[in-house]
Amino acid sequence: MEIIIQPTLEAATAIAARLVAALLREKPRAVLGLATGSTPLLLYRELVQMKLNWRRATTFNLDEYVSLAPDHPASYHSFMRENLFRHVNLRAKNIHIPDGRARDIPALCERYEKEIHKAGGIDLQLLGIGSDGHIGFNEPSSSLASRTRMKTLTERTLRDNARFFGGAARSPHHVITMGIGTIMEARHCLLLAFGSKKARAIAGAVEGPVTAMNPASVLQLHPRATLFLDEAAAARLKMKRYYRWVFENKPAWQKF
Repeated sequence: MEIIIQPTLEAATAIAARLVAALLREKPRAVLGLATGSTPLLLYRELVQMKLNWRRATTFNLDEYVSLAPDHPASYHSFMRENLFRHVNLRAKNIHIPDGRARDIPALCERYEKEIHKAGGIDLQLLGIGSDGHIGFNEPSSSLASRTRMKTLTERTLRDNARFFGGAARSPHHVITMGIGTIMEARHCLLLAFGSKKARAIAGAVEGPVTAMNPASVLQLHPRATLFLDEAAAARLKMKRYYRWVFENKPAWQKF
């Protein structure tokens, strides 16, 4: 696990964007796992401004709300369309997002896993982290070996999402999400975390035990996981000085 701490979210995002851009340039047919929410917004803006060639790339989104139509303003279909897809030359047939209105959700989840496998697996999986440590919508207590499936959201996540739906009572209670086992099969996991609200979850994920009660802690077992943090998100880490030293003293061939 590599921890990259920068003074601001803008500085951290700029480095993360260079890493994603390098993959797309080196491997035009790259398979990207994409996340939603406020955390990756700036990253998507940076990538759009880079005017990269997405034509042969393939994407798989982490999750979608059950029951929301793709054109619902709070759906992740809408989020991705507005913040990335309509600004780049990614082909529609290469975009994959779970269908929240599927009649047979278990069958949909099985197909999603097969589509990822058919595409050759995910080269780089973008992640955020919830204030309780969830990645995707794998809430605390989720199996660390789980696959794409439907999950019931916690009351805490419902409160966090309330602003998007006009209150927690109106928020969808169920989602379709890639499982932790699915995420861990990506060749590279890139996690972004910004702000003091994420500091406790990040400290547990990086320096605490591997536990289903902090799902992001499973990234300690990943062969290549890179975390991009601002100072506020890194505030509770005990080894901040070491993480900075490692990043600042990379050999030339490891820099990006």
